Amino acid sequence: MAFVIGILWIGFALIPKEGWTGMVIEQVMRDMDGKPASVITYYSGFRFRTDHLEEGLTTIIDFREDRLVMIEHSSKSYVEIKFSQWEKEVSRRLKKDSPALTPKERKIIVRKTGETAIINGFPTEKVEIIADGELIEENWVTREVEMGEMERVNEKIVRGFSKQFRSEMKEGREIYEKLKPFGFPILVKDYTMTYGLGGIHRLEVKKIEKKELKDEIFYPPTGYHHVLPKPSKK
Repeated sequence: MAFVIGILWIGFALIPKEGWTGMVIEQVMRDMDGKPASVITYYSGFRFRTDHLEEGLTTIIDFREDRLVMIEHSSKSYVEIKFSQWEKEVSRRLKKDSPALTPKERKIIVRKTGETAIINGFPTEKVEIIADGELIEENWVTREVEMGEMERVNEKIVRGFSKQFRSEMKEGREIYEKLKPFGFPILVKDYTMTYGLGGIHRLEVKKIEKKELKDEIFYPPTGYHHVLPKPSKK
């Protein structure tokens, strides 16, 4: 869970500032078998779009317009719903699937290791995340990505989520707050569901580019047909 929330925070931390209108991040994610998946994320203001290239799927969220769009490129179709509605549905399913489970609050420690490396052209330093004495994440962070503006706009994006969702992201946010003084994560490894110390999940930032993004990037492509979402089962 910490790693998944960490991915969200990596995304929310990179929002455009005055003088340019967008940012594109190219990433590679690897599953427990090491299989790579290319992900490209676009950010502009209160909107962001994530393309999972191998799966042919796109997700668009617009906090200001309360809009969530899920696009399937193979069928040239998309589903569009209110983002607030999606939040409520996810919360309902979580309560249904694990009604008796309450997230345990853990003591989070972030520590430098002194190890350094050049990753995809970025000078990085290894930082470990410890929860109740257990290694849960390894982050290779850089100081060559501007942090001040990212932190300011990051708060605006977080407020786009409901209060309940922000509460569920509590540990992820604590990790983010304790990690950000060390720099921006270029490589993240998750150790929360491992055999030994082999990370099951891995997220690597390949490229960060500032560029102008047109509005149509955050809408379904012309010619795609709108599919009504299936009603949820109560």
